[in-house]
Amino acid sequence: MAVKLKRWDVAEQLNTEEDMQLYLEACAEEDAGDGVMIRHSLANIARAKNMSELAKETGVSRKGLYKALSEDGNPSFALILKLTRALGLRLKIAV
Repeated sequence: MAVKLKRWDVAEQLNTEEDMQLYLEACAEEDAGDGVMIRHSLANIARAKNMSELAKETGVSRKGLYKALSEDGNPSFALILKLTRALGLRLKIAV
């Protein structure tokens, strides 16, 4: 009997604002300083929320969001701020 496996998708596990916040915080802590983990976590959170709705709220096309948050993407800091606000999150600087 063959076992069928389904690819695990973190976006399916991000069901609450708290889940999203904790996930983003964990990724920010693990980021190597190049922003890759943060960008990747924001992409997953955006997929969990609704990319089309976020496109409307940020004023960036859906395709533009996917491109900016892709593996090869390089989103501007302004876009990161717009996106976090649209997601109901906020960036905080702490010492």
